[in-house]
Amino acid sequence: MKKITLLLFVFIAMLSLQTLAQLMDGKPAVFTQKDSLRGTLSKFRTCYDVSYYHLSVKIDIAHKQISGMNAIHFNTMEDFQELQIDLFENLNIDRIVFHDELLKFRRVYNAVFVQFPKTITKGAAEKIEVYYSGAPTIAKRAPWDGGIVFSKDDQGEPWVAVACQGFGASCWWPNKDHQSDEPDSMLISISCPDTLVDISNGRLRSIVKQADGYHQFNWFVHNPINNYDVTFNIGNYSHIQDSYFSKVKNENLSLDYWVLKGYETKAKTQFEQVKPMLAIFENRFGPYAFYEDGYKLVQSPYLGMEHQSCVAYGNGFKNGYRGFDLSGSGEGKKFDYIIIHESAHEWWGNSLTSYDIADMWIHEGFGQYSEVLYLEDLYGKESANKYLNGLKRGVGNKEAVIGPYGVNQEGAGDMYPKGALFLNTLRSVIHNDVIWYDILKSLQEKYARKNISTNDVLELMNEKSQMNLNALFKQYLNVASLAVLNVKIEESKNSSTISYNWDCETSDFNMPIQILVKGKTILLNPTSNQQVIVLDKTKAKEIEFDQTAYYYQLNLK
Repeated sequence: MKKITLLLFVFIAMLSLQTLAQLMDGKPAVFTQKDSLRGTLSKFRTCYDVSYYHLSVKIDIAHKQISGMNAIHFNTMEDFQELQIDLFENLNIDRIVFHDELLKFRRVYNAVFVQFPKTITKGAAEKIEVYYSGAPTIAKRAPWDGGIVFSKDDQGEPWVAVACQGFGASCWWPNKDHQSDEPDSMLISISCPDTLVDISNGRLRSIVKQADGYHQFNWFVHNPINNYDVTFNIGNYSHIQDSYFSKVKNENLSLDYWVLKGYETKAKTQFEQVKPMLAIFENRFGPYAFYEDGYKLVQSPYLGMEHQSCVAYGNGFKNGYRGFDLSGSGEGKKFDYIIIHESAHEWWGNSLTSYDIADMWIHEGFGQYSEVLYLEDLYGKESANKYLNGLKRGVGNKEAVIGPYGVNQEGAGDMYPKGALFLNTLRSVIHNDVIWYDILKSLQEKYARKNISTNDVLELMNEKSQMNLNALFKQYLNVASLAVLNVKIEESKNSSTISYNWDCETSDFNMPIQILVKGKTILLNPTSNQQVIVLDKTKAKEIEFDQTAYYYQLNLK
């Protein structure tokens, strides 16, 4: 029996590591021009700012082909005659139209350089229409790789969806494929066979019958949206409608659940978690940012993804992560991981979006920390701490959490659990929950529907806390290894002497920590230099170092 339990624990631990590595597969050892073209904001990208997309795509399920057009509306930031858009090489550009004229273009890997017959001057508002077609990349194991998923439901009916975070939205539609530029709004027109339904982001404006056995679903997104969030879900769906009354906004938010026929009863029960989750997140982070577009959960043929106002759900209507608890503490089975984690991205990732995917810890670290706050508010601090500290087993501390900038490369999969543990550590260092929750809300208020960098997060936290957190950010995010606290306790007849110092790669690391002495809290301020404290009438066994509220390695000699 013990052997079986151990094997199950190892399996779940391995599953945890795989999960938290979601987008981390296949990292290149050396970056190439292809990576730079995708990840760098060159003059061919900064010369224009996208204001609006109208994406119109026909999904040919039988032949696994797509065809369509994207109208790219933009404002000119500098004079230029050439700009860059992006579309994967395996898709054909049929033509690019500007004022009824065909434009020339050249392709360099997945980058498309569009050439204009004359200079487009700064301050102009223009539009190009990009027509394209071909066989898109088919995802082999979404969402860990990118592309379109062509599958079938339990009844053998087509079930088609897309996931492309990190891989690139340009794997299925032409756009300016960089997180820093979001259109102010967008129209998504998806044509599919008229026996099926498409669910995309935003609000459904119309369904238009077409002559060839297809119909077109027109979804309008009222808010800025990131390219990888743009989605479609085609299947034999049933619609469950509900609403959530927000005490923060004093208004109703529409809740729309789209699940395959036959799953309505399971969905109604499982999705009861949505309303308390929204109440907790609005209380802790501020209002949901997309009331105009509503909130949707859509059953998907893959595990899940945070598509804005259209969250993909594939967790089998079970609590935990596919029925397992990532933390091994038991607390992770008190909630549906995909509902809570992916919905948290509506705040951390969709409203507040990192400029560069290298800073994706802002999405995933805060996303995983949101799970902790959900548990804390529903089940108490002890439950939250058990879950959070159980996540430590998923941290490798082998690579930095922040990735290299300008090459479309995220950091280590540690960004999930280590990001959450880092945020909890910051909360403990600041040691004032009024300030801490003000920081979380202030980040959302200042950067709602905008882009953000790690430096922006640091500056706001320094300002609000009136502390210098620079060294902590550097050690936890830019350095792979975990800070080590060297401690030596020497007990004499009437006292105990503690010698302590930080040992880590960040030379000015000076994180304060709390210890418990006979149940009372004492604050230590370790640095790289050894310090000594003498505790009268204290035995060594009465001294406890807090490794629940702080994440570090204790080297007790």
